[in-house]
Amino acid sequence: MKKIEKNMYNLQTDSHKGKVLDDLQTQIPSDPKIKKLTNQAIELLQKLIETPSFSSEEEKTALLIEEWFTANSIPFERENNNIWGYNKHFDASKPTILLNSHHDTVKPNGNYTKDPFKASIVEDKLFGLGSNDAGGCLVSLMAAFTYFYAKENLKYNFVIVASAEEENSGPLGLKSVLKYLKNVEFAIVGEPTLMQLAIAEKGLLVIEISVKGTASHAAHPNKDNAIYNALPVIQWFQSYEFEKVSDVLGKVKMTVTQINAGKQHNVVPASCDFVVDIRVNDMYKNEEVLKVIKNEMPKNVTINPRSLDLGSSSIPKDHPIVQSGIKLGRITYGSPTLSDQSVLSCPSLKLGPGDSTRSHSADEFIYIEEIQEGVKMYIKILEGIV
Repeated sequence: MKKIEKNMYNLQTDSHKGKVLDDLQTQIPSDPKIKKLTNQAIELLQKLIETPSFSSEEEKTALLIEEWFTANSIPFERENNNIWGYNKHFDASKPTILLNSHHDTVKPNGNYTKDPFKASIVEDKLFGLGSNDAGGCLVSLMAAFTYFYAKENLKYNFVIVASAEEENSGPLGLKSVLKYLKNVEFAIVGEPTLMQLAIAEKGLLVIEISVKGTASHAAHPNKDNAIYNALPVIQWFQSYEFEKVSDVLGKVKMTVTQINAGKQHNVVPASCDFVVDIRVNDMYKNEEVLKVIKNEMPKNVTINPRSLDLGSSSIPKDHPIVQSGIKLGRITYGSPTLSDQSVLSCPSLKLGPGDSTRSHSADEFIYIEEIQEGVKMYIKILEGIV
């Protein structure tokens, strides 16, 4: 990634709020419309960073997104904290492309050295909570949608959804507004992929396991200790391998992530409870994985799935949108992380500026150049099919 000299920037955040970053003009694509939209996208991202928007608490960032649509004379609809709008010349006889990314964030972890709600720019890096996941993707998609908004005679319609509650897979996020979307044929979901083509994404199945035993005083013999009973069960989750391996997503991955048993040192507990995080490839439905696990468990084990809704997703490599990206030098791969793709029934492509390894990390950032590339690449890939 090419770096911009540090002395090109006034590193005080207040100097950047509400104005175009003039020092970046030579870095942005030469098309005046794209240049303007890219500058607007960077400004909006700064505002989003400085406006807390934890999952289910996105009211204020929703207002900022409304302001974008209003400023660009684009009608929009809103339900809860989800905002969506269609292209100007929507034609019900044509298929629709869904553009989606989210404006909620996780809470900042304790290792931040910078203010997570201060949109500071240092050496081409825009720091702040949600900058990489997924603010850069969202504003780049909004710029691309606005670029196409008034164009006539397109082969596809466009609808963009700036969604809420992605980070907590909440009920009032993208899933809640899908019923309003018209004739969606496929989707581009904005998540940080370094603008490479994630043509498949693993699903998520979280299960709660309870292994039973017999409670007793620790001083007396007990051959039914729930903790000891749990050891081979945990070992099974560590060593079991599902037969079907995906060419794109690889194996199903199961990881024990939480465990709880006992309340005091001298009491053998009646149960040992643990949680298993399962990343499901596109060869299985979540229900199929759950059935295998239930068949393998002994009778003293109870299983409670938190949800079966977050399935794997994919789009064929020969799909026109994927081929358009490949022609522009993009590579395809499978993503191990979950996104709002999991609630979609149509084919979907995960694509966006930023790097997934920065997501949820301390001092989260995105490169300014990545946003510039994101706007340009979204437009070029879509131009290849519309």
